[in-house]
Amino acid sequence: MKGTLLPCLLLLLVSPEPAPQPVEGAQDSCAQRCGIKTGPCSCHPTCFSLGTCCLDVRDFCLDVLPYSGSVMGGKDLVVQHLRWGTSNGVICRFKENVQTRGWVDSIGQVHCVSPLLYESGFIPFTLSLNNGSTFERSGSWLAVHPSKVSASEKCVLVNETRWQYYGTTGSGDNLTVTWSPSALSTRHVAIELWGYEELGTPYSREWRAEWSYLYTLATNLSNSGTFTFVPKPAPQIFQRWEVGALRILDSAYPAGQRDVQAIWSNEHALAWHLGEDFRADPVGWARTQCLAWGALEDQLPNFLGELPACPCTLAQARADTGRFFTDYGCDMEQGSVCTYHPGAVHCVRSVQASPRYASGQQCCYTEDGTQLLTADSTSGSTPDRGHDWGAPPFLTPPRVPGLSHWLYDVISFYHCCLWAPECPRYLDRRPSSGCRHYQPPRLASAFGDPHFLTFDGANFTFNGRGEYVLLEANVTQLSVQARAQPGTLPNGTQALGTGLTSVAVREGTSDILEVRLANENRKLEVLLNQRVLSFDEQRWLDLKGMFLSVASDERVSIMLSSGAGLEVSIQGPSLSVTVLLPEGFQNGTQGLLGTLNGNPQDDFTLRSGRVVPPTASSRELFGFGADWAVHNESSLFTYDSRFLVNNFLFRPKHDPSFQPLFPDQIPATSQLAREASALCGGDPFCSFDVVATGNLSVGSATKAAHQLHLHRVQSLQPVVSCDWVAPPANGHKEGTSYLAGSTVHFSCNHGYSLDGPGASTCQGDGTWSLPTPRCQPGNSYTVLLSVIFGGLAVALVIVLLFVLLRRRKGHR
Repeated sequence: MKGTLLPCLLLLLVSPEPAPQPVEGAQDSCAQRCGIKTGPCSCHPTCFSLGTCCLDVRDFCLDVLPYSGSVMGGKDLVVQHLRWGTSNGVICRFKENVQTRGWVDSIGQVHCVSPLLYESGFIPFTLSLNNGSTFERSGSWLAVHPSKVSASEKCVLVNETRWQYYGTTGSGDNLTVTWSPSALSTRHVAIELWGYEELGTPYSREWRAEWSYLYTLATNLSNSGTFTFVPKPAPQIFQRWEVGALRILDSAYPAGQRDVQAIWSNEHALAWHLGEDFRADPVGWARTQCLAWGALEDQLPNFLGELPACPCTLAQARADTGRFFTDYGCDMEQGSVCTYHPGAVHCVRSVQASPRYASGQQCCYTEDGTQLLTADSTSGSTPDRGHDWGAPPFLTPPRVPGLSHWLYDVISFYHCCLWAPECPRYLDRRPSSGCRHYQPPRLASAFGDPHFLTFDGANFTFNGRGEYVLLEANVTQLSVQARAQPGTLPNGTQALGTGLTSVAVREGTSDILEVRLANENRKLEVLLNQRVLSFDEQRWLDLKGMFLSVASDERVSIMLSSGAGLEVSIQGPSLSVTVLLPEGFQNGTQGLLGTLNGNPQDDFTLRSGRVVPPTASSRELFGFGADWAVHNESSLFTYDSRFLVNNFLFRPKHDPSFQPLFPDQIPATSQLAREASALCGGDPFCSFDVVATGNLSVGSATKAAHQLHLHRVQSLQPVVSCDWVAPPANGHKEGTSYLAGSTVHFSCNHGYSLDGPGASTCQGDGTWSLPTPRCQPGNSYTVLLSVIFGGLAVALVIVLLFVLLRRRKGHR
């Protein structure tokens, strides 16, 4: 049960040393961080989960700052709440077998260095202070995808793009490396080149990922933050590495020493270090590489069949945030700089890697919202053998975050499409997915005072005070819970309505994620397994069973492994939550957001199975809402303040003493009601919230949330698509939209004529109205002349016969 002292007490029982007692009345870090002490030498278990419970246990639960960094390693971690006298014997062990040597600074703080890893997410680590004899202290470290690391934490190869296009643009410019000097506390640095490869038999247990030190570009450089050099061909021994990264470190370290404090560049194509054979004939060299890649691809398993279908329209792609996420390389909100997909304005990628081969889907769209296919254009979207974000178990390629994608999908694109005119070979093996089998998710929302719009389109207002089940789905053990609290009227009294102040989610054995309003600044606060996260470092987290994206201080997106998605945002004084569920949840949900089955009549189903009819009064629907109060033993919430403990942990999850304002109690003739009518324009949720809170701005926020919900529902309406249609042989077509109602026109090349209809339309049943015509040899005017001359020949024959008959008659 949440809120008990069991975790702390168990730890006290097994502690090998007597627990020191805090000074009476002292404000230790637990009291400051949790706002509550529950005993003379213990505190709330939420603080225990932070590794800073109180003086008796904090040394055994590691808390490090910063808590995250690149999977490339080299980050200096400082262990909090621990002082040690000597560096001798300090060892940091990540996972079970990756060890780095720690040290102690001048004030006794213990430091560790994050190692080079091949996976992202929270990595368990332990600390030994006796040279590895025991590792009694444990914690976790967040390893982040290299592309998600802030610019201040890595070096930048400023003009690497020119060299990536080497051979097509004829450039051979110098390269400049820049970095933040403060990122390394040293006067002199060395710059090294490292290469990445995957060795062994693909998709076998022997297949392994490996970073290797190649050579040093410069050493004993001033830590000035910039270095320019002339790229030279590397020795032949290093030519097999085509993907790599630069590393900058203290020049005092031996060359290639692993797991020391350092900063890395992004991984990139190492065109600038390739040999003279490449520089002498880049097109021929690249063609050879492309052919070799194609031969390997033809031997590997076909991953395309297990990829999800693309959304049919741009609107669907942007709204289906549970299964698809913006491709940063082609983002319409960032100016649509679609380098690899000219003609597209926006691309999305599948959030989850495919189950067997860890592959990824990509879907790109034109300005008019049409999906762009490689069958029609080289700018079309291309799926990925290696999902860019990787997938567990990460250590087995092609599951390594970022890097497997580079080897199997990016560098091969350079070989075939950028450096050599062999792009059809690439596109044949990376064809765009159509949308014929795409099923949009179903959407439900809660916002305002609060109002609930179910997956099947029913709606009701339930302004109870407490913690409630928004959604339960046994198919994936998904649980979404929300806390509702009353607001304050302009005159300082308590409002007769409530608003959502916290939302928590867990699916199966995933992490528990809670998004709540921080009382002091009314910004979003995110808790992972009861720990408050800081987003000064990262705004994208790869968590257990989910991804988390923090777009701003007012909006958070959560993407679950099942394809379900949540968006939590601030709307006025409270939270707005949207839940998206794919088709696999059909007939499998219950809670305040209803039963997902296409029938709104049974959306108000009680835990007992009895259905409250949609025509029920607002008071009866209030009883339906109260029935879905969270049970103590299944609560996902964190009770880390005296207020939360007193008002939610130790009280009924539904407060029966709170009497809200019901819709039928609102006087339609009051001045406030008239102002609400003018503002809301017929939106009942907006009008109710204005009267319930006495605040027009609250009604305005509710109206905006309602309009956003309606817009997204409309965006996710199913559409019908026909299969892609090819142009006729020796001809071509006009039109690249294959949605119902779209027409494709056909024509023939010079010297050929159409045999069949000149156009076909996609019908509502997903079939084309007419078959694709054929192009027959011979121009249309040639055929016409043949008909004309053929007719003249027949006429001439008839005239000759007539003359001959006349002559015969004349000789009789």
